[in-house]
Amino acid sequence: MTFVRQSLLLAGKDTRIFFKDRFAVVFAFAFPLLFTLGFTLALGGILSEDEPLEITLVTREEGEGSLSRQIIDGLAADDTFKIEELDYDTARQEVESGTLSGFIAFSSGFTDSLMGEDGTAVLDVVTNPDAPENAAALEAVAHTIARQVSNAQLAVLSVTLLPPEADPVTVMQRLPDFADPTSAQLVSFPEEQVGERERPNASNFTLSGYLTMFIFFAAALSAEAIARERKNQTLERLLTNGVLRESIIFGKFLMGTYRGVMQVVVLWGVGIVAFGIDMGSSPLAVILVSLAIVFTSSAFGVMLAALVRTAEGASSAGVLASLVLAPLGGSWWPLFITPDWMQALGKLTPHGWANTAFNNLMLFDADFGDVVMNMVAVAAFGIVFLIVAFTRFRLSDVS
Repeated sequence: MTFVRQSLLLAGKDTRIFFKDRFAVVFAFAFPLLFTLGFTLALGGILSEDEPLEITLVTREEGEGSLSRQIIDGLAADDTFKIEELDYDTARQEVESGTLSGFIAFSSGFTDSLMGEDGTAVLDVVTNPDAPENAAALEAVAHTIARQVSNAQLAVLSVTLLPPEADPVTVMQRLPDFADPTSAQLVSFPEEQVGERERPNASNFTLSGYLTMFIFFAAALSAEAIARERKNQTLERLLTNGVLRESIIFGKFLMGTYRGVMQVVVLWGVGIVAFGIDMGSSPLAVILVSLAIVFTSSAFGVMLAALVRTAEGASSAGVLASLVLAPLGGSWWPLFITPDWMQALGKLTPHGWANTAFNNLMLFDADFGDVVMNMVAVAAFGIVFLIVAFTRFRLSDVS
């Protein structure tokens, strides 16, 4: 009971000191909202319209009458895709340099091979391994082209095998439109709209990302205040007056938790009212992920104060750690749009697990069960941080 009472009293005292610091209050509550507002306005226009998928096509055939040329011209005339045509060597170099995610290439003998005895032709898909989502799109387009060309080939073959006495009218009816070189495009991609498209809310990503970043930022900066109390011997005087060492450490942790919970309430409250935030189908999961971040960030702040000796060092380490963990963990951009190596690095940070959970819940309508592992991972970081804090925390700056 003494431990609990002392911890609560110390946490309450530090919380009152925090609210007397106007800059700290503005930094913890106003800054993330200002960042959210700015980036929501900046990204709102980008997310408001669907952009056609850009496909790069290459043909190694010569001649305007080739089958590959008819396919490319037909797709370019349609507005389903944004078609860019390059020669093979240029496209290959751009893929290798990383400026192009991939392309579809028709082989040099595509038409002759398709019309020959073998009846097979080569359609290559060349992709950059760092852009797996674009590779999947290119492969889907290539498979559709191959399937429709194969269907046309079978249709023509079936007509040519009709007996000589067959009715010409029947023969023409069995010939599909794309068997005629003068007809419309050989390959088509029909579009179908299923329901009304809802305009995406950029705040669903920006607020959750900056909430994670600034909760950690505020906790990291609190390490400076703890280090300053160590330097002016405030912590030693508390110990001399009968305050338990564990109470001092846990009281500092509780103060970070109080502040973090208030940040969560204010930021999500303003987000829902002012920014129209949608918490998805499981608001409870969003809240629990937020509380897991609060727990871990509070433990991180105390651990940082335990590992760094001076107030200046704690301030510098807090800023550096926050500015490194935030982009690596997806607070500045969604991890699912980053390369595989960056997504792997994100899993080494609590930010990465938390932001992935927020994105899954608020952008992709995931259920509670889909983010349980993320909650456990974030809380596991906090437990480790807290263990290090209790084992390494010093009440005096004298070693």
